[in-house]
Amino acid sequence: MLTVWYCIRDQHDWRLVALAGLISCLACTAAVITLRQQRGESQRTDVRWQLVAGIMTGFGIWSAHFVAMLGYDDIAVAGYAFGLTGLSLLVAIVMTTAGFALGSRPGARLRDIIGGGIVVGGGIATMHYLGMSSVQFAGHFDWSPPLVVLSILFAIGPTVPALTMALRRRDWGSGALASVALMLAILALHFTGMAAATVIPDAADGHDRFILSPASMGLAVSAIAAAVLVIGAGAAVAHALAVAAIRAGGREFRILVEGITDCALYMLDPNGRVASWNAGAQHLKGFTSEEAIGLHFSAFYSDEDRALGVPARALATARTTGKFTAEGWRYRRDRSRFWAAVTIEPVIGEQGDIIGFAKITRDVSRLKEDQDRMAALTRKLDAAVTNMQQGLVLFDGDERVALVNARFRIMYRIDAKVPLEGLDMSDFFRFSLKSRSGGVVSEDRVAQSLDWMRACLSQPQGGGSVTVAYEDASVVDASYRALPGGGVVATFEDVSERHRSEARIAHMALHDGLTGLPNRTNFNARLDAAIDRASVDGTKVGIIVIDLDGFKDINDTYGHAVGDNLLQILGARLKAAVGDDEAAARFGGDEFAALCIFRQEDELHAFVDRLSTLLGDPMSIDGLAITPAASLGVSIFPDDGQDRDKVLGNADLAMYRAKASPGMQVCHYENGMNEAARARRAMAKDLREAIPRDELTLAFQVQCSVQTGAVTGYEALLRWHHPTDGWISPGDFIPVAEESGSIIEIGEWVLRRACREAAGWVEPHRVAVNLSPLQFADRDLVTTLTEILLETGLPPRRLELEVTESAIIVDKAAALQTLRQIKALGVTIAIDDFGTGYASLEMLHAFPFDKIKIDRSFILQSGQSEQARAIIRAVIALGSSLNMPVLAEGVEDEEQLEMLRLEGCTEAQGFLLGRPSLDLPDASLAA
Repeated sequence: MLTVWYCIRDQHDWRLVALAGLISCLACTAAVITLRQQRGESQRTDVRWQLVAGIMTGFGIWSAHFVAMLGYDDIAVAGYAFGLTGLSLLVAIVMTTAGFALGSRPGARLRDIIGGGIVVGGGIATMHYLGMSSVQFAGHFDWSPPLVVLSILFAIGPTVPALTMALRRRDWGSGALASVALMLAILALHFTGMAAATVIPDAADGHDRFILSPASMGLAVSAIAAAVLVIGAGAAVAHALAVAAIRAGGREFRILVEGITDCALYMLDPNGRVASWNAGAQHLKGFTSEEAIGLHFSAFYSDEDRALGVPARALATARTTGKFTAEGWRYRRDRSRFWAAVTIEPVIGEQGDIIGFAKITRDVSRLKEDQDRMAALTRKLDAAVTNMQQGLVLFDGDERVALVNARFRIMYRIDAKVPLEGLDMSDFFRFSLKSRSGGVVSEDRVAQSLDWMRACLSQPQGGGSVTVAYEDASVVDASYRALPGGGVVATFEDVSERHRSEARIAHMALHDGLTGLPNRTNFNARLDAAIDRASVDGTKVGIIVIDLDGFKDINDTYGHAVGDNLLQILGARLKAAVGDDEAAARFGGDEFAALCIFRQEDELHAFVDRLSTLLGDPMSIDGLAITPAASLGVSIFPDDGQDRDKVLGNADLAMYRAKASPGMQVCHYENGMNEAARARRAMAKDLREAIPRDELTLAFQVQCSVQTGAVTGYEALLRWHHPTDGWISPGDFIPVAEESGSIIEIGEWVLRRACREAAGWVEPHRVAVNLSPLQFADRDLVTTLTEILLETGLPPRRLELEVTESAIIVDKAAALQTLRQIKALGVTIAIDDFGTGYASLEMLHAFPFDKIKIDRSFILQSGQSEQARAIIRAVIALGSSLNMPVLAEGVEDEEQLEMLRLEGCTEAQGFLLGRPSLDLPDASLAA
């Protein structure tokens, strides 16, 4: 390895080496974006994207190789053989394209991706040694076989994981790692291959007739590198347009829901407070959204209902049974009432917990009036026996039939002309049962019917009812009551449909409506039973939590109908796959679960293998060939937990580990998995107590004029001194604060403290405060900001709020409204970390920013990267054209400051000008 290092250090021009690395980075990044584009927009592989990725990568590695060759100082290059040079470029393009096609073809498995990586790595190596062979100089190369083999392994080794991360994952982090790994493969091959070559001078001139001079080669490489950049930019633009289209669809759906006016549709938080309010709710309830949001939904009930706990029971029912429906009086803002039909259903989050409730209220007052009138009419009609909806039979004091209505004859299929009056009870039941069954009736059945009737009449209240099931699957409720003075009145009601509905409802309460699989409640009951059994007979229970991979992409690409069909097919497969002592369920969305009772772990492994196979088998839906994929997490009772919640939670942790690990479909729970989650929960808990315990403080970093050096302001930076862990980096605790939601409270504390401190400074310098995306999205931000300015007495013009692009891009309309309200207060607004996200000229034009802050990464790279300097120059020119000051972050040396001064930058901050200090700016510092 020292030979390789000496080759890099002593035999290459570092400037050209850096340029080669930049070209490799651009080509690899563009290739990863392009490959993900053709896999993200459609599950059907588009050969055009594969070809674009192959051409970009081939051109990129070829350009990087020859740029580095131009910087190779150990020989006097006369030129490059035209044929071999062209062949090396062709090999690079063809083999990288073939490798990408193999790894990203429909139904590609891990072995296909590994094979594709080997082909790409082999193409890089072939290109390198063909390119070396094209070099024309007075001598020849003597090769070191071990280093040649090592260089080829370096080309293939990082390429395989790079291709795996590019094709099997979708997040930005894995994309960056894939680009870096592919770039390392290119550079490691080049420098190891160069170290493997020893130059042997020759006296004879053996140059080819057709060669490219070094100058011509430099021009060719520059042109090709520029082409790679243009193609990569095009791929990035296409990807951005696809993401924008998806987000636009989500906004249209929200607008549709909010525009419904014929019923109240709103969301409650887990405690029952209104979280959203549509136009129908405003029309029906009389509250505006500003008045309603934050109210407890019990405000719409009567005082009596609230006193009786009716609202609380409604939420409890929805939480435990999955749905609450009721009718009753509800009240508007003016306390007028209406008869409402109410439905409340819990909203389940990604972790399976209840994150709120969806509530639908309809005004059915007119329907209620109609029902009341119908009830009154029904009571009157009951007096007219012949029109009763129930079968009615009246027995006199001698237990003989005195009256039979038409409904009874219909129910028991007895012709109206057949006389029944005068029959005694035994003959009546015998004849009726025979007519209904259409055949012979046993005397035991007749005696049973008589016994049921006498049992009802013997009850203390003088009557009762019995439910009778018949051979034709119909069900009849028979009620018997003794009459004063003797006699019996019997009513018969066909409740077959009700029983069927109750059976359906009971089934729906315990099964998923889409797949027919048991739901979470049903599965939990089965799991509890399996755990109880295992505790007695010594068996074990394997719990498998399943989450489909890429299911959202399928819904977004093909529509929810295809997604629902996929879930139905998977549900049918799971139902067919489970046997005795096994169960499968759907928890909701794309989350499933299964259990297996076993004695030998081989039984569990076979069950898991069976599940993973059927979950990955290809399927055809509406002519589309779709290959589903799933991540499975496995835990075992009692090995991984002593109760249901523990083993389910551990299986869930294992599933997320499988989902986060490329190439891992099944992950078994291990004891250390919950340590990281526990640590983040502990930090989140400590953060909630940091303000009351006075553990937070502010550091201030000076901001200066680039041209004059005068102090223009200070940026307030949050610091946390933990009572046991000491100073904790903001990079560690800020993400936890955002994840737990405590960033809202912490951000308000930072604003208030920064304004209070700045109000006490001798010099009226500006103070800059960062707003997190969650804080910026808080609907109370402007109100809170106004209160803080009034409370601290800081003039609004001395406060500058820094907003990142990510806080704006989520909801541009809401962001624009918030920024305008802040501007109306007189507070200035800076766009922070400019150039690292989605910022564009259109954004600067559309939003009322007062300042642009160049991200520190560009300043730090400005000494080595011409591209970074070009970006800095462009941003400063953009700010000048918009009459908007530009502040550069991260200035650490005089060279960087001088560069900014020459470019016309307005302000700067960084370690060169002053480090963040816990000491407050005083009069001498301000001066």
